[in-house]
Order: sequence, then C-alpha cells, then structure tokens
Amino acid sequence: MDFFSEKFPDDADGQVLKNLYEDGVDFKQPQNVDFFVAVPDKESGEAILKLLREDGFNSELEQDEKSEEWTCYCFVRMLLNHQDIIDIQKRLDELSEPFGGYSDGWGVMVD
Repeated sequence: MDFFSEKFPDDADGQVLKNLYEDGVDFKQPQNVDFFVAVPDKESGEAILKLLREDGFNSELEQDEKSEEWTCYCFVRMLLNHQDIIDIQKRLDELSEPFGGYSDGWGVMVD
C-alpha cells in the first residue's frame, strides 16, 4: 500500500484530506477542523446543540441568511486523520439523528 492510499482512502473524506495535503497543510500539527451538522429547524438545532456541548464539542447554532437552513458548527482542534474524522462524524450522527439532524461534512481553513 502506498502513502496516498493508506493516508487518503478512496472516499469523500480521503479526497478532502488529499487536497489539503496537496495544498500544503501540515499534517504533523493539529488543525482547526469545522464539522457541520444539518438540522431541520431552530428548535431541533437548540436540542442538538445542548447534546453536542454536553458531549464535549465546542459548538454553535447558526441560520444561513439566504437558504434559511440551520446548521450546528462543531469546532475541533485535532491532527488530520481519516479514521478520527470518520469517528467524529459518526458521533455527530448519533447525537443529532433523534432530532432529525445529520453530519453534513467538515472543513479546514487554509491560509
């Protein structure tokens, strides 16, 4: 198995990691990763936000002005590791699904 297929599996998350690597992001240093949780409405979002915070996530709830869609943002400082990203998204799904929410991707700000 070569470096790329081991570090960057052939899925959407692996592709994002590969792009970040190619953009020069230092994988040896922790990065600020934003995880997104789509929520159906403000009331559900507030319930999900409470659960996320109780679970240790630094989170906030926002509504997009144009689309009017609600999103919980979770901020995690972490090393960029495929399995850890998958595990966090699974946890976000577990916490948000009872309220109609779901993990809706992640991103890293690149200088």
